[in-house]
Amino acid sequence: MAQESSILITGGAGFIGSNVVEHLLANGYQNLTVIDDESLGRLKRVDRPGVTCVKGDILDEALMASLLAGADAVIHLAADTRVIDSIENPAYNFEVNVVGSFRLLSLARDAGCQRIINASTGGAILGDAPPPVSEELPARPLAPYGAAKLAVEGYCSAFAGAYGMKTLSLRFSNVYGPLSFHKGSVVAAFYKSLLNGRPLTVYGDGEQVRDFLYVGDLVAGVRRAIETDATGVLQLGSSVGTSINTLIALMAEATGRREIPVDYVPARQGETRITWCCIDRAREVLGFEPGTRLAEGLANTWNWFSENVTVFK
Repeated sequence: MAQESSILITGGAGFIGSNVVEHLLANGYQNLTVIDDESLGRLKRVDRPGVTCVKGDILDEALMASLLAGADAVIHLAADTRVIDSIENPAYNFEVNVVGSFRLLSLARDAGCQRIINASTGGAILGDAPPPVSEELPARPLAPYGAAKLAVEGYCSAFAGAYGMKTLSLRFSNVYGPLSFHKGSVVAAFYKSLLNGRPLTVYGDGEQVRDFLYVGDLVAGVRRAIETDATGVLQLGSSVGTSINTLIALMAEATGRREIPVDYVPARQGETRITWCCIDRAREVLGFEPGTRLAEGLANTWNWFSENVTVFK
């Protein structure tokens, strides 16, 4: 896709969206529209030349129809991404993630916007599958969030098959990095606890394993996705499994602390125990190659959090 193409980014003021906008601008894209309801992110973070900022809800059909009218492609990031909250309130998660995404696909079809990059997830969709997980494994969601994301992948596939749309779902692993000030994911939550002088809270014994992907590597993959006609589903991760206890040890190195206080509490139902992903297909299709080691990414992220400490006080 040409750099002069018009790209609509839903949820573009959030953690990943803000990084996507910065990356696209740095790579010559100058016709970006960001819609965000600012429930978590702030549009002022992406308000710069080349970006049109719109405060709104993706469930607002009239607004979305007007934004899609001139769009060549959509990067669909808007979602309710909280796994535990989806267990407590599955109806809300369904409304935002499934209904909102279905309406987006329908309106994009009507507007003639063919290219949709859909942000999905791996671990929550596949459940406790033996790692490394891949696109070929059967889906066994353990929480409504994973079920909703699986449903959206299904609709993306259906709209590609029925209407010829070029839809690609990218299954993100555990993404971390700068600009994640509002995130409740593990790296951001741990760093905010350290900045506020609180012990880290670990659910379970800390031996649960995740695939941590630096946001700079992720957004490069998203850009490559926009620049291809690839369809279907691709895993984007680091392809390395890291336990939470190992993560904490690396955080101690990144922050220069000899010891980090940790409170271990009972594990939470609905969370996957061990997962990391195979990225062979993304390497082949997108040329995706994450190059940021976890220790380096954690140091970069800590530097950003430290420089923006007033946000967390």
